[in-house]
Amino acid sequence: MNIGIVQQANTGDRSANLAKSEAGIRKCHADGAQLVVLQELHTGLYFCQTEATEVFEQAEKIPGPSTDFFGAIAKELGVVLVLSLFENRAPGLCHNTAVVIERDGTVAGKYRKMHIPDDPAYYEKFYFTPGDMGFQPIATSVGKLGVLVCWDQWYPEAARLMALAGAEVLIYPTAIGYEIADDAPERGRQRDAWIISQRGHAVANGLPVVAVNRTGFEPDPSSVTDGILFWGSSFITGPQGEFLFQAPQDEEVTQVVTIDRKRTADVRRIWPFFRDRRIDAYGDLLKRWID
Repeated sequence: MNIGIVQQANTGDRSANLAKSEAGIRKCHADGAQLVVLQELHTGLYFCQTEATEVFEQAEKIPGPSTDFFGAIAKELGVVLVLSLFENRAPGLCHNTAVVIERDGTVAGKYRKMHIPDDPAYYEKFYFTPGDMGFQPIATSVGKLGVLVCWDQWYPEAARLMALAGAEVLIYPTAIGYEIADDAPERGRQRDAWIISQRGHAVANGLPVVAVNRTGFEPDPSSVTDGILFWGSSFITGPQGEFLFQAPQDEEVTQVVTIDRKRTADVRRIWPFFRDRRIDAYGDLLKRWID
């Protein structure tokens, strides 16, 4: 499978963001991509740095304007797309939702982000209701896609459940960066932890992982913090966590990488983690804490 990624810097101009994403998709297609993955909330700024009710005006229906726009591109080019949108499910009920567009332009399926952070500059609980669709891969013409979103990437349970349901690749649209006040050692620790966690999901599940992050600086509209410098570094690994590609931190990038899905079976035969799981002994995982 040839997978394209689009790492971009965004502004408050939706039309410009859409144009940039479209250009990235077309470049990936020209380079042979069958599947193109866009970053988290790629139609606008990362608005969760503040809590502001007027931001809910940006939420949209699915299907809706963005799926129509990108669906037309998918149909024209014959590629599968992974989008990340602010879903308006009902008044006062919104989700952070990944949408997979089939190569005929139709919606193949969607995933609503399950793990919702609430940290300084990442006030997502104000905007997003936790997902209610579980961890189910989305079947497409290029395979079964285990699509998760950003904060989900820290949770091995999410990756495992996608793998157990037959996902052939794990995909993480992402928006994560440094708070400007963080010093260089702390920035390095944060970025390394982000990469290590997802490479670990690849190893533990014998699956390729695709993580697509945004880049560029976005100021805090409230000026409470100094804003977020998104660290880019989008990457693709093979099923042993080996890097197949890693983007720079501070550049807009499109890249197409070929993954060999047959390697999953080969790796799982030498590292049979699924065979050796002690499912009879994991009941306490359903507890918040083991007191």
